Amino acid sequence: MTATSQLDFAALLCSRLCHDLLSPVGAINNGLELLADEKDPEMRQRCLELLEQSAKASANKLKFFRLAFGAAGGFEEMVPSEEPQQLIEALVDANDRLSLDWHVAEPKLAKPAVKILLNLAAIGIDALVPGGELKVGAETRGNQTELVIAATGKKVVFDASIGSALDGNLDSTELSGRTAPAHMVHLLLQDQDGKIQVAHAEDRLILGVTMKAPEGLIG
Repeated sequence: MTATSQLDFAALLCSRLCHDLLSPVGAINNGLELLADEKDPEMRQRCLELLEQSAKASANKLKFFRLAFGAAGGFEEMVPSEEPQQLIEALVDANDRLSLDWHVAEPKLAKPAVKILLNLAAIGIDALVPGGELKVGAETRGNQTELVIAATGKKVVFDASIGSALDGNLDSTELSGRTAPAHMVHLLLQDQDGKIQVAHAEDRLILGVTMKAPEGLIG
């Protein structure tokens, strides 16, 4: 990837982050405007509750993207599994139409695996437009780490361009803020000698990854 394309890719990731933060941050701004003009005590309390919810949503998304997209400073090369669990749970809990089924056997995961897991989980959540269940699994066996994201519901929406980005078949000129996280997964998998399999039906989306395990865990 050239320096120019690296800058473009970073800009697309920033665009995705800003897109996802626009709604909760905008709600905070609207809530503050309403609070400034509202005199009724009950309505003021309701405004404060909405402000608290929006501020929490903004903080949760920033924490999620910090580890999913960023350098993840403050973490060692092996990240405790409860970190991605808490981040994914926060996104799922923000939508009462979603539920999470967590099956991660490892107490710690390599940082690249965590980044891939978070980005695939976000893709799975986006696919569950009417709601449904997100299953997350991870296990290290021998010299491989396996990751699985399964989104199931009455209707699971999956954009073909995201699948192309995951496979590395999307031209750089076709990348957008929507497909940039999937392209990031592809780049991470290239670096980790990993592979991804995608299976999509009307009621489910399964994203399965195999990648090399950290050397210290290879028996």
